[in-house]
Amino acid sequence: MGHGVEPVVSGVFPADILNQDCPSRGVLRHLTDRWTPMIVTVLADGRRARFTELRRAIEGVSPKVLTETLRSMERDGLVGREVTPSIPPRVDYWLTELGASTVAPLAALREWAEQHVSVVEQNRERYDGSAASLGG
Repeated sequence: MGHGVEPVVSGVFPADILNQDCPSRGVLRHLTDRWTPMIVTVLADGRRARFTELRRAIEGVSPKVLTETLRSMERDGLVGREVTPSIPPRVDYWLTELGASTVAPLAALREWAEQHVSVVEQNRERYDGSAASLGG
């Protein structure tokens, strides 16, 4: 990728997102799921955050879904997790080095979405209006 070295998947073949058998598809799907970019946004400044802080910061996420997403991110090596014994237990999360490497690309996507949301909504309204007039 730019340096003459192609990323290799499992030591067998070059990574290729367009190949249906390439596991990089699962990585991309996970990075762009509903909640991962928001968790990365909250943790992007390098701080640690408790579960309750993350839940408060990310409006609309249920505790169950936040837990599942954090576990998946931890499994992928994107977040670190530390439990401090207390009552209730304190659990802190932070981006690992790998997770921090997703901040810039996900920030670019987030910024694009925020800058273009009104145009996209106008296009949707126009499309939906014309689809309705065509009976479809």
